[in-house]
Amino acid sequence: MRPLSNLLILVTILLLSTKWTIAEEVADEHPFDYVEGSKKGPPFWGELNKDWAACKIGKMQSPIDLSSDRVRVVPESGILKRNYKPQNATLRNRGHDIQIKWVADAGSIVIDGIDFFLHQAHWHSPAEHTINGTKYDAELHMVHESAMINGKIQIVVIGVLYQFGPPDPLLEKLSKHIQSMVNTEAEMPMGVINPSEFPYRGNKYYRYTGSLTVPPCTEGVIWIMNQEIGHVSKEQVALLRDAVHDYATMNNRPLQLHNGRFVDFYDPK
Repeated sequence: MRPLSNLLILVTILLLSTKWTIAEEVADEHPFDYVEGSKKGPPFWGELNKDWAACKIGKMQSPIDLSSDRVRVVPESGILKRNYKPQNATLRNRGHDIQIKWVADAGSIVIDGIDFFLHQAHWHSPAEHTINGTKYDAELHMVHESAMINGKIQIVVIGVLYQFGPPDPLLEKLSKHIQSMVNTEAEMPMGVINPSEFPYRGNKYYRYTGSLTVPPCTEGVIWIMNQEIGHVSKEQVALLRDAVHDYATMNNRPLQLHNGRFVDFYDPK
């Protein structure tokens, strides 16, 4: 009976091992990634899903280089009216980035007389946009949406570029929570987070029309890129990279062509 018993044990181990391997592979599946040479990387996003065609054929894609030869100075002040307010939020590891999402009305920003309501914010590292070819260490995106206008929702993204320096105060506050969700697509309530704690300062900014920088790469997005550069520590950027999955440790989409687009620069002075 012993050989039969040993055979049953071996078969059981093999079955459990196979089941665990399959479960691991399913859990590790992701619709797109940032890995160089991967068939799911940025050059192939537009081929992975018919709804992502804009990633390949779009003519107003983001990010771009905010180069001086494409910039037009706008004489009007262009001061942005922000009406943010503290609201309950959750922190989520989406696998490809770390996101803060407000669960109710966190206020809005007014652009061209339209209210764009803040929904979520997330980070990319290294930064996606550049200024005259200068690369930065991380980038914050604050994503806003309008109410339905002519059957469509319009999107505004406020972007802040970071360079290495002192720790960012908000990321410092979130660090222990981010650490707790390393490599786990978890979500946790954070209580009240005030959008004004994000490092968006000043009224000098670049503005252009582009797209989302992740699939489906939807175009028509208004980008507001703050000219003032924020600061973030090397340890904070390392944590943002460690927390996400391996396929997104460097989750910056490559620069896209301008395709004739100009960038407006607003300076209240």
